Amino acid sequence: MTAASARKSAGRGVKDIDAKRLAQLNAGAPALHLTECLAVDFAQLMQAVAPDVGAARLEQMRAAATAGISRRMALAASILLAQLGADAFARMAGHASDTVRGWACFMAGAAPGLSLKQRLAWIQPLADDAHFGVREWAWLAVRPALAAELDSSIALLRPWTTHPSERLRRFASESLRPRGVWCAHIAALKADPGRALPLLEPLRADPAVYVQDSVANWLNDASKDQPAWVRAVCTRWGKESPVAATQRLCTRALRTIGAQAKSG
Repeated sequence: MTAASARKSAGRGVKDIDAKRLAQLNAGAPALHLTECLAVDFAQLMQAVAPDVGAARLEQMRAAATAGISRRMALAASILLAQLGADAFARMAGHASDTVRGWACFMAGAAPGLSLKQRLAWIQPLADDAHFGVREWAWLAVRPALAAELDSSIALLRPWTTHPSERLRRFASESLRPRGVWCAHIAALKADPGRALPLLEPLRADPAVYVQDSVANWLNDASKDQPAWVRAVCTRWGKESPVAATQRLCTRALRTIGAQAKSG
């Protein structure tokens, strides 16, 4: 299957991926879209890229085949750490397969003995990865560690908000959304979203739509628990930063509040 034909199948289901293409994915080829990401057989891929984990661990991976993908990503990372150690991180982080690099993300999140600063150093190149899937695994994998040391995380991520890479600027916002997607909520930010303003303020007029959407989603999350706070932030930003980027961001941030007002 060519790259062009693989992209055409993006809107179809996993069962529509032909056997040749599936074999390529399971051998370590990068996925071209979400359907291909979901189609990867983790046990086959692990056997191809890390056969030294041993038969018992590969069987453990096979047994988890019907679990949710986030759970399987975390399990793969725990197997790699247990059998190969943290030294295998660089090997996985440099692999051609986006799924394997995703395993590296979860290794960064779970490796024992790392400081928060070290975890962020490990995850930074993966958060800046060219593949959309790896970037999502990056923030999901380290989010529990970031949430556990919230104020330190905000301080460490503050320089990322001015990084030349829009992917890293987006990570600074996305990784600590109060609610987020496919992840546990952060109760402290649901109760007091203002704690994250050191990350949000520098991004309020970011030129990248990728970043704008993340900050808007952050505020939309917060609006479900602290609507008055979100209204106040957007009102202030509109006055202090009357530019198109901020206007677009705030419009999206207020969408749940607006929908509630219409339905009420």
